[in-house]
This record gives sequence, C-alpha cells and structure tokens, in this order.
Amino acid sequence: MAHLEARPAEGARAGGARLAGRPGGRLLADALRAQGVTHVFQVAGESFLGLLDGLYENRSHIRTITCRFEGAAVNMAEAHGKLTGRPGVAIVTRGPGACHGSIGIHIAQQDSTPLVLLVGQIPRGDTDRDAFQEIDYRRFFGGIAKWVTQIDDAARIPELMHHAFQVALSGRPGPVVVAIPEDMQTDIADVPDPRPAVAPRILPDPAAMAELKRLLARARRPLVILGQGAHWTAEGKADLAAWLMANELPAAVGFRRQAILDNTLPVFAGDLGNGGDPALFAKAREADLVIAVGSRLGEPVTQGYTVFTPPKLEVPLVHVMPDGGELGRVYQADLPIQSDLNAFAAAARATVTVEPAWRAWTREIRANRLKWSGEVPAYEGRLNLGAAMKQLEAMLPPDAIVTTDAGNFSGWGVRFINYGAGQVLIGPCCGAMGYSVPAGIAAKLLFPERTVISMVGDGGFLMNGQEIATAFHHGVNPVILVFNNQMYGTIRMHQERDYPGRVSGTALTNPDFAKFIEAYGGHGEVVQETAEFAPAMERALASGKPALVELRMNPDQITTRTTLTAMRAAAKPQAKPARPNKKPAKRAATARGRAAKPAAKPKKR
Repeated sequence: MAHLEARPAEGARAGGARLAGRPGGRLLADALRAQGVTHVFQVAGESFLGLLDGLYENRSHIRTITCRFEGAAVNMAEAHGKLTGRPGVAIVTRGPGACHGSIGIHIAQQDSTPLVLLVGQIPRGDTDRDAFQEIDYRRFFGGIAKWVTQIDDAARIPELMHHAFQVALSGRPGPVVVAIPEDMQTDIADVPDPRPAVAPRILPDPAAMAELKRLLARARRPLVILGQGAHWTAEGKADLAAWLMANELPAAVGFRRQAILDNTLPVFAGDLGNGGDPALFAKAREADLVIAVGSRLGEPVTQGYTVFTPPKLEVPLVHVMPDGGELGRVYQADLPIQSDLNAFAAAARATVTVEPAWRAWTREIRANRLKWSGEVPAYEGRLNLGAAMKQLEAMLPPDAIVTTDAGNFSGWGVRFINYGAGQVLIGPCCGAMGYSVPAGIAAKLLFPERTVISMVGDGGFLMNGQEIATAFHHGVNPVILVFNNQMYGTIRMHQERDYPGRVSGTALTNPDFAKFIEAYGGHGEVVQETAEFAPAMERALASGKPALVELRMNPDQITTRTTLTAMRAAAKPQAKPARPNKKPAKRAATARGRAAKPAAKPKKR
C-alpha cells in the first residue's frame, strides 16, 4: 500500500504535544492524521466547512477524495477498511447526505468492516427545533452502527475521535458515526492530539487450543469455514494456510470471502455462499466436525440456516471469533474460542497438528471444487461467460484486486476464477447493489500500481456508475466489467421461481455502456462473443484510462447453473385467483329488489 508519509503538521504533534489553540475543524483533521488516515471520501456540504479547511492544512498527508454521491463515498471508505484493516473514513453533510450514506454503514455492519463516518450537523443552538436538515443521528444510526456520538465540545475532539477509531477496530470490527455540529468546528480549543487507536489482540486460551486438538484427533470428516475478511493480516493468512496444509484440513470460505485463502491450495474447498456448489453444501451437511474461524455462519453460508439448523449443530462446533458477543449469538458452540483471528492462526499452526484421518475426504472435496471451477459447460449463446472468466483468471496479475457488486452475475467470477495468495476479492456480503464501482476506485486510489477490476451488473452500475467521474478527477484507471442482461437478475430469478412467466418490475432499459465511459474520455469496449473477450480486456488494460468492457450476456442464462426457461418449466403453476362468488351478490340484489317493491295485495278469495 502506498501510504503517504505521516509527519506531524506544523505546530502539532500526535500523541500528546500541545498547541496554542486550534479551531475544531483543524482538530478533527489533525485527529484523523494522528490515526494514520491517508484518504477521506466525501461529498462537500456547508455543515463541515471547518473540517474541510482543516483537511486543507493536512493536504500533504491526507488526500481528500471528492465523490459525486454520498452512498458511493461511504462505499469507498468501506472498501478502504476491507483492503487495509484500518477504519476507512467518509464525510457527509447533514440530513440528505447522511441518509444517502447510510447504506455504507449497513454494509460495514453486516460485513464486519472498520469505518468511521463523520456527519455534519446543525448548529448546537438549533437542536430540537426541526431545523433545516436536522436529524438525531444517535436514533437514526443507532441500530446499525457500533457507536454513535456527537461532539459538542471542541476540547473533547481528541478523546472522542480516538474512541471512535478504537470501537471501529475492536472485537467484531464495524462502523462508528460521529456527528460534528458546524459551529463547534469554529470553536478554539487548546488540547493535544490523540494517540493512534490500537485494537487489543486477544490471544486464544491454551486450554481451548488443546481441546481443539483433541476434537480434531477424533474427527473423520472435518470442515473449516473462514470469514471476516477485513480482520486478517498477510501474516495471519500465511499462518492459517500453513496450519490447514499441515493437517490437510479442507477449508471453505464464506459469502464473498474467497480471497482469505489461496484458492490454488489442495485444501481449498470453495465458497459457501449464494450460487455455491451444491456438492460443497452436501459435504458441509456430512461433516462430523465444523470449525468456523471468523464466520458468523450467517444466512448465505448456511443457505437460510438449513445446512446447519440453530441453535445447535448435530456435530461438534468450534467457533472462533474476536468478539465474545458473537459467540453463541445464533449457534451454540461446543468449543467457543474468543480470539484475534490472526493470533488463533499462529497458535493453531504452532500447537494444533494431528495425523489426518480424513485425507480421502479432503481429496474428494477438492476434486469437487476443481470440477466445479475448472469444467466450463457449453452454455447457450454467443458469449460463454464461464470461458470468459477462465480467460480473465489467466490474465490477472499475482497482486490483482477484484471488486464485485451484488447480483447473480457475480456467481460467474466466484465459480470460475481462482484467486492466488496475493490477489484480493472484495464485495458487499450484505448484498447491497452499487458497491463495486466505488470500491474499485477506492482500491485504485490506495494501490495505483496494481490492476483493479470492478465487476458489476447493469442494474448495479447505474446506481453508482457516475463515480467514473471521481476516477477521472483523481487520476486513477480501474477497469469495469458490466454484465448486461437487461434486468435485475437476482430478483428476476426469484420471480420466475415463484411467479413463472409473470415478469413485473424487473426488466431494464440500458444505455450503450461503452459510449457512456467514452463520454467521460475513457476507453469503452463491447463484447458479444467469447472470442472477443480477451482482446477487449487487453486493450482496456493497455489504454491507461478508466475503461469499461460491456458483456452482452444471454439473458436466459440467469445463473451458472440454470436458465429462465428451465426455471419456468420446473416451477409449480401458480393457483389462479379465485373468481368472485356472484351468487351471494345476486341474492343480495334480489333481496334488495324485493324490499323496494310495494307489498303485494292479498288475493281475493
């Protein structure tokens, strides 16, 4: 990572030095610098002009990235947190800005990503008057952030900013929101800068590691499930891989966590996520020992809590998490271990080695993975996306970064691309669309020398594709792959399953995406056949510009496994709406008619 050198600002020094007095906006910017922040992602607002001025004073140390939409800015900060393990920082204005940015807070919360969001706030004296763009951020963000606070006293900026970073990093990483009233940013305070926040490193209990070794010795069909991508360091990943290899332990990764483990290792089992290999889920059900390291065993990993049924597995569960509050939250572990994940990997490598009694089991799981990812079906249509992804796999440099969006299209890359130890894949585990393009730009800003590929569907691209302007503005050149099937594919899939043939609200009309980026001055390509893909990618990568390759898919091929036609054929016919029963209405009308007529005269006898 190309960090900017962190030198104290003139007249300021991190970790206790005092100044003659600084305005709150400068104190906030200096506090960010003291935490090692190199980039902030923002959409300017009048509610944090003081902070922007403080960032101007720190411009040689902190790069202020001007975005075009608050949701994208917070997504960039969240991607920064995933890629570095340190809190990404976003700044948005009050009211609408905060509302737009809230999706990034939800992503960070569900994906366990450290993030600090600074929100401009109304002047303190106008609180509770329903002032222009006023929101109570403690209430607004309280359910999705780890901590929400407001700094009303400029003298407390170092204290509260240090705590914000500490909370974001500690235990299960996540988002923190800090509201900063605009008038507070002009108050003068004479206080020292904060010390850098350091996440406490919780070591695993040696007795628990010994019990893990005993459980492994009795196992015949163990399965390791890995999660929480932002928490892992390069050293931790190396220790993890060494431990798994020494014990020949098959290891699967959670949803969009594919790059935690080198996919080329003989112990890599594949991904347990939406669109994953059915054979791997079957093996997970057959396991006689499950070791979840950093995985919450959430809904995608367990296929709606059906692979493993809460509250307790039928086989022993070892659950390793850095936050004790996550242990026992859904599944009751036989051996809960609260530990920093990297510390656990180091301890496991050093102390937990047994003679594997499951070699055949591991080979079988690995064979399934090789078949799933290596054998490309003869998909119908001119463009075989499976073959294209295998070509992309071969083209990716050893240190490539791939970002992905939410949607069915993402299954093509997950299934057919194997990531090496130095490669990175990040995406929204919470399933938020509009993530990949901002994330790709953030990745390229952090690592300008590395190849960055952003994969996104046509629906997700038009949610935050305007951030291409941000890439041009700040001089970075990711390559964007737009998978165009002219629909919200995931929703259409569910729609065809439940209401076959009754298409409603899921079809899309799109622009020419190649011309879209060309209008900005970038490089555009359209791919309609398999043979066109590799040359188009080579030209895009060689262009030196922000580039976009539009993949015009066969719309019927809804996933890597099935088509819409097949889904409609297999779906159960929906019961036709019952026709209204007209008889009661007719009887009522007859009764009313009788009541309206004069009573008949009695017949004469």
